Amino acid sequence: MNRKNRSAFTLVEIMAVVIIIGLLAAVAAKNFMGQTDRARVKTTQATLKVLQEQIMMFKLDTGRYPTEEEGLKALIEQPSDVENWEPAGYLQSTTVPKDAWNNEFVYQLNPESGKPFVVISYGADGQEGGEGYDADLFSTDAN
Repeated sequence: MNRKNRSAFTLVEIMAVVIIIGLLAAVAAKNFMGQTDRARVKTTQATLKVLQEQIMMFKLDTGRYPTEEEGLKALIEQPSDVENWEPAGYLQSTTVPKDAWNNEFVYQLNPESGKPFVVISYGADGQEGGEGYDADLFSTDAN
């Protein structure tokens, strides 16, 4: 029997190709996930900067910072005791944004840093503290 003109692949050849494709997919997924995490950090830092600036505009217009009870909602809904509030609000949306991991931002007046206020994202894990992509991000660092 002459096998010079064979037209099929052997099982070993198919397995080798499947293994190579699997390894390439694993490397590509690892690189993609790293890019996604970095992009989430950058997006959250940009949102923190916007929130920082809009809280400052709120202060310039009203003479005070939002209270912790009012929180960031004071940027989209006028507090009852505030005059000179921007009629359109201070954010372009009708809801308070969330960080890139879909967690709520935390607003604090007079934090330990000595700044008048801070807006915090607790990072990828949504928990206070952490390292790497789980690290907290602060509006006071987003300049």
